[in-house]
Amino acid sequence: MDLGIICLYVIGMSARPISASTVSFGLVSLPVKLYSTGQSSAKVRFNWINRDTGSRVKYQYVDGQSGEPVERDRLVKGFEFAKNQYVTFEPDELKAIEAQSTEMIEITEFVPARDIDRIYLERAYYLGPARGGARAYRLLSVALREMERVAIARYSARGKQRLVMIRPLDDGLILEQLYYPDEVRSFDEVPLEGGEVSDAELALAKQFIEQAASEAFDPGRYRDEVKERVQALIDRKIEGEQITLAPQDEPETKIIDLMEALKASLGSAGEAKDEPRVAAGGG
Repeated sequence: MDLGIICLYVIGMSARPISASTVSFGLVSLPVKLYSTGQSSAKVRFNWINRDTGSRVKYQYVDGQSGEPVERDRLVKGFEFAKNQYVTFEPDELKAIEAQSTEMIEITEFVPARDIDRIYLERAYYLGPARGGARAYRLLSVALREMERVAIARYSARGKQRLVMIRPLDDGLILEQLYYPDEVRSFDEVPLEGGEVSDAELALAKQFIEQAASEAFDPGRYRDEVKERVQALIDRKIEGEQITLAPQDEPETKIIDLMEALKASLGSAGEAKDEPRVAAGGG
């Protein structure tokens, strides 16, 4: 199974593997199973519905020139080598150019854990031992933890070769898919404006950080209030209630002076720290 595919889990059920593989290091072969680290089914998803019939609409492929619908059996993959010019590939040709799918995770080196910048992390999967792999699994986990290193490996599956990292997590292992260097955009592309920071501003900023600091990150303090509110509105709609837009409070006047904003922030930092956090984004 491609690393880009994540299975949906039913809340309350034990995790099911989405793929099986073998981790190889030296002459050791470790059979493993991959599990999703997230629960995408927890998201609130909406579908497009025909207002007149109440039925869900389906996607349809349409020819870009004629506008006529195209059946799936008439579709072929193509690569745009010049504007509006494509070279097409039949399924057999695509298989020929794909990487050989060995389903192996081949460790090539062990590097200090601190050397992996978070910008290279794309997505993560839990690794669990498959039948016969318990001892080798625990050995790799303990060795990596005690040496404070991670394993860098190649993972060939479904015609693609992924760059991955294996690191210890609790009593087990986690596999993190990495971007290749040419897939990571440079921060130099981000436009930055110059700005001088005064000693007084820096002192107030540090004071604010100290006031709002915690000893450790506790994800249990955060919840997605937007999703909760959307789900509550959906439940009301199911019960037949008409939803109306609640009046919005007028935004408070923004403080544009940096020093004044920092001083005002110090007064509210303690109160905000005790309140539940809201997860960014909705649904």
